[in-house]
Amino acid sequence: MYDVIRSKDNPKVKWLTNLHDRRKASKEGLVFVEGVRVCEDALISGSIPSMVCVAEKQTTFLDKWSDVITANKAQTLVVTDECFAKIASTVNPQGVVIVVKEPTLTMDNIPFRGDGNDIYVVLESVQDPGNIGTIIRMADAFDFSAVIMTTGCVDPFNEKAIRASMGSCWHLPLVKVGDSEQAMEFFKAKGITSMAMELNGEVLSSDSVSTPAAYFIGNEGNGLKAETIAKCDLKVKIPMPGKAESLNAASAASIMGYALHCARK
Repeated sequence: MYDVIRSKDNPKVKWLTNLHDRRKASKEGLVFVEGVRVCEDALISGSIPSMVCVAEKQTTFLDKWSDVITANKAQTLVVTDECFAKIASTVNPQGVVIVVKEPTLTMDNIPFRGDGNDIYVVLESVQDPGNIGTIIRMADAFDFSAVIMTTGCVDPFNEKAIRASMGSCWHLPLVKVGDSEQAMEFFKAKGITSMAMELNGEVLSSDSVSTPAAYFIGNEGNGLKAETIAKCDLKVKIPMPGKAESLNAASAASIMGYALHCARK
């Protein structure tokens, strides 16, 4: 049996509710995760829980993950459905929330395989959480080495971004950098070809790309910065014979990601 919190004014309930604000959560080095599947993905992938909160109907989740909870000395909280509705951000909550420590990775310890198959995508001021999450999911599907995001990108642990990634945010390294130059220096040092996705670039074909490679995707409205484009080794565009002027960031990133995956040795 578990003790059940029944008051919406309970300090822990209020604390969890405040973690919806990514700025507050990030200051504490934490990520708010909601939903059975996404929570389980996080735990399976080795995320470190600091609190596990469930509605009364979901206490079996605590039993299933008791070893992980105990090993990490995570707090547990069982609340009424009414309290959970206050904590949750979804319309039809599944009754499971975990708070995990935010993964941190910099260019100093970014993964590099060195076997010629490394692929990186660098996102420059991409601001739509749906795009970020979809790109992370794509990078996971094609076994990228990392996703790199500059200042100005939406937080990849934004709740909408987490949901759009379908748990892939826990499967591969997500790196935050100040600007594209930091990533460019790493690529040059490692002999990785850098490519700008740019409407005036060379048309993408099976012969125009190879690995190891890193490609840059720009802001939804403004594209890549001129200085970023100038510093890339190649400029590449996706052929579009139809009437659309452009593709959205996630679509362009996915097409390029597949092309590079096919170019692997």
